[in-house]
Amino acid sequence: MEIQRTRSQLIGANKWLLFFHESMRPTANRLKDLMGDNLQLSELEWNHFNDGFPDLQVKFDDAQALEMFYGTCLLVSFHTPAVIFEQLALLYALPKMRARNFRVILPWFCTGTMERVETLGQVATAATLARMLSHCPMGPSGPVTYVIYDIHALQEQFYFGDTVLVELKTAVWILKDHLKKVLENCPGETFAIVYPDDGAHKRFKAKFNDFYTIVCNKVRKGEERLIEVKEGDPKGKHCVIIDDLVQSGGTLLQCAKPLKEMGATKVSCWCTHGVFPQNSFEKFFNHPLIHKFWVTDSVPTTAALVDGKAPFEVLSLAPLIRDYLMGNFNE
Repeated sequence: MEIQRTRSQLIGANKWLLFFHESMRPTANRLKDLMGDNLQLSELEWNHFNDGFPDLQVKFDDAQALEMFYGTCLLVSFHTPAVIFEQLALLYALPKMRARNFRVILPWFCTGTMERVETLGQVATAATLARMLSHCPMGPSGPVTYVIYDIHALQEQFYFGDTVLVELKTAVWILKDHLKKVLENCPGETFAIVYPDDGAHKRFKAKFNDFYTIVCNKVRKGEERLIEVKEGDPKGKHCVIIDDLVQSGGTLLQCAKPLKEMGATKVSCWCTHGVFPQNSFEKFFNHPLIHKFWVTDSVPTTAALVDGKAPFEVLSLAPLIRDYLMGNFNE
């Protein structure tokens, strides 16, 4: 039977169909809990042939009724090169199946730290990934929109082609909400937001106008590169170091040391993306300098390994994604 594709026959006034990579299942389930009947999960099986290449099949009912939903959302994770191809295959296929209002939530733009060429022969893989994503076909309601949280360099949005849309978001609203809850339980706590360098300060300062601010910077002493407090006084404050991502975590520990030496009562960290290659997060387990380390579930493999292990606490992106899909968001 032919499906009549008219606005009056859409499945719900604002109902979304959500596809998600298997690694993002916990986030997808959390999002379903928050959105209720406004979200339907599509249980795609991420199978593989014997040669390792993807064997994907969208459920027949979902494929048949795809255009009847208000919008289609694909929640992806490029946490390792091995899973990128299979997700691109689905990403390219859904618009051809007439997905409406197609949104791709790419929480972590994984090649963002390789955004420029400084010597001849280097390859800016941030531009490469943006070029790959820019080849998503047009859908019945227009181009795909990519939603990325705390991209490493803001200029990377201009690496994408003109046939797709890019919306850059920040996840620090989750941290702000969490700190408010902490203050409700501990009204005597005094928080200070700490920026480990001038770049982080310029990037995030507008989001924390209502907090005391401390700015650090890197200095060279002989052969050593150390971090010193440039502005602000940490004495008597719970200092929260803010950055977009963490790899080895060495900079954060270097930043924590002078804060404690200058009288900070506690030092905690927030990084949207807990990359932590080669399990470098292990150095933080029960570390005497760090009270709390908050990360999001943007890198799901890391989130699964650190959740519930002191000092780590995973704060889900699901509330921000819910707000975005429902049209209620800060920026």
